Amino acid sequence: MTLGSPVRRIVIVGGGTAGWMAAAALARLIPTGASVTLIESDTIGTVGVGEATIPPIRAFNAMLGIDEAAFLAATAGSFKLGIEFVDWGAIGERYLHPFGGFGFDIEGVRFHQHWRRRRAAGVVENIDAYSLCAVAARAGRFAPPSPDPASILSQMAHAYHFDAGLYARFLRGRAERDGVTRIEGEIGDVALDGHTGHVRHVTLAGDRRIEGDLFLDCSGFRGLLIEQALGAGYEDWTRWLPCDRAVAMPTANTGTAITPYTRSTAREAGWQWRIPLQHRTGNGYVYSSAHCSDDEAATTLLDGVDGPPLADPRILRFTAGRRRKQWIGNVVALGLASGFTEPLESTSIHMVQTGISKLLALFPDQGFSPVEIDTYNRLAETQFDQVRDFLALHYHATRRTDSPFWREAGARAIPDSLAEKIALWRRRGRLFRWEDDLFAEASWVAVLLGQGIVPEGWDRLADTVDARDVDPRFDRLRAMFADAAARMPRHEDYLARTSPTRVRA
Repeated sequence: MTLGSPVRRIVIVGGGTAGWMAAAALARLIPTGASVTLIESDTIGTVGVGEATIPPIRAFNAMLGIDEAAFLAATAGSFKLGIEFVDWGAIGERYLHPFGGFGFDIEGVRFHQHWRRRRAAGVVENIDAYSLCAVAARAGRFAPPSPDPASILSQMAHAYHFDAGLYARFLRGRAERDGVTRIEGEIGDVALDGHTGHVRHVTLAGDRRIEGDLFLDCSGFRGLLIEQALGAGYEDWTRWLPCDRAVAMPTANTGTAITPYTRSTAREAGWQWRIPLQHRTGNGYVYSSAHCSDDEAATTLLDGVDGPPLADPRILRFTAGRRRKQWIGNVVALGLASGFTEPLESTSIHMVQTGISKLLALFPDQGFSPVEIDTYNRLAETQFDQVRDFLALHYHATRRTDSPFWREAGARAIPDSLAEKIALWRRRGRLFRWEDDLFAEASWVAVLLGQGIVPEGWDRLADTVDARDVDPRFDRLRAMFADAAARMPRHEDYLARTSPTRVRA
């Protein structure tokens, strides 16, 4: 196999969170001698609702050498210990999907198996009590994780809430200091090479041509390069994830408390998010247009927020799914250009991050080897499908019958891969991760139990441990987590002390 010449010119089409994440990472981490150019237009808005994240964002920021306190101050950020789900299993029910695990394995047997065995013996309790993140979140408290495995704080894990527009601005500043060139303008034409089919250059208004060796499509839902120019195709997941609209609106904070978790509240035709930042609260209603009009959705959102609006409701339209190919020729799609799964589990920004990480791991030369491209596409497809399954679980695992949307949600067919996972869980609470699954076992445990899918039995290996030894361990652990959370500072006090926002409401 003949190696090609090194990639010297990288062109990113589109800014926003995806574009500037890519620019900041590539400028810092690719071999020297390659230029990075980002093209964006101030006249084209960004979606900008991806304000909640999952813990791997910490690794991305660390990879770029970003100081946590400075990042939170610049983005009006807050800490996130998990997601609270309200009214999903049934109206009046709520549970937490916390970061980190539940308890500790006992004699090599998963903690939730012992929890299930105790339940059969008449001990009915919420498994949340055995997650330090859940206990701290419920108490409105926060402390950073400890690197010392002997410390109880080693059980802490966190992500962030932040203003996505401010994050893009923050990364832009770093990227431009590292040599990224930003060009203002809208792309009017995309020229393909007649022999290879690769993108040769893009043309801006005024006939200015921008040539490149590698192009990153961060143009949002349009998919200007990956779809409009290269025809990647789109796999529609509406049959599994029926919501196709969102209405978003920021509100002013009320009171002084800033909850260290995202809230997702099931509504008549979808669900509402609440994301607390230092300077405001992000709100939105994700819904099915087949079950709810835009006006009805806006009214539902306005009636469900807990502070005065700071802007008018904004409607977003989408189709859940992914591109059939994320990388074609010399074009790699990132962010909304690559696909979209609704922000139910805060994965949107993570999918950008993991796309960048895979690109760096498989960074091409100008030969654009098919084996590297095929590997990237297979890995990207697998991760998208894993997210799809986890989100579909939330809709499938409901007992609500109070509206057509929820009656259909519980009866809707699910992917075979998800059906197999649920069937295995229902029997004896067994879970297995495949292909580097994004969601840890504890995440599946949290949602399955939280929405009422309790296994019929348990792993019989749990029976080899005397219950008289197990029960005191549960009691000690519950008390230890409660005490540790009580000793933590209030979340808003920790923020004020370590990273007060530099942004005015």
